[in-house]
Amino acid sequence: MNGGVKPWGVFATFVFGAIALLAGQLSGIAALSSLYGLNLGDVATVSQDGGAIVLFIFISAPVQVAVLMVAAGYKGNAATYLGYKLPGRSEVVFGVATVAALIVVGDAVSWFAGRNIVDRFQTDIYQAATNANMLPLLLVAITILIPVTEESLFRGFLFRGWLRTPRHAWPVIVFTAGLFAIIHVQYDWFLIVQVFAFGVLFGWMRWATGSTILTMLLHGLVNLEGMIETMLSMNS
Repeated sequence: MNGGVKPWGVFATFVFGAIALLAGQLSGIAALSSLYGLNLGDVATVSQDGGAIVLFIFISAPVQVAVLMVAAGYKGNAATYLGYKLPGRSEVVFGVATVAALIVVGDAVSWFAGRNIVDRFQTDIYQAATNANMLPLLLVAITILIPVTEESLFRGFLFRGWLRTPRHAWPVIVFTAGLFAIIHVQYDWFLIVQVFAFGVLFGWMRWATGSTILTMLLHGLVNLEGMIETMLSMNS
């Protein structure tokens, strides 16, 4: 699974992954502080300002990926290390069909539980971006930048560093999915469980195909579907 490249150790992988995540977040906060005068205590209000949301993602995402690329490049070819491999057509078709099925199941469970399919956070950022005339940029951030960034970390760098033997596959899939879910603090427990389920699917697809390009695509489709549902709910 490591393509002949000796990965970072288990602890070093965690440390470098945490550094990349922290560097991205702090760079985004620094940009907000510089242009909006926000401090750490104000970050929770970012979802109310469309310009701030877009700025934060457009700054933090490239920084996080850059740090991961540097760490991966130290061990050889960074793209190979992170699983930047084009998937096959059949893998894409299977992945899209599976994601579609999981979305339907998730929406059905939400509906039967008497919950709104669209979360308050989604409507907040959509409305904020619309008010700031930045909806197209938000779409780019949500459907491209975030999937590339998060998949490079969880199914790319962490997966590569922690998958030592084939028997470690499912523990790594589940653990990275758990970390992936935990960082989505903007959601309640119900949606975090759904994020975990998608994380397990993405991890399995990464293991089965060796491609984080595929998981980026699937992640982007999930986010796009969420944006479409938000748009329909806001305009209904």
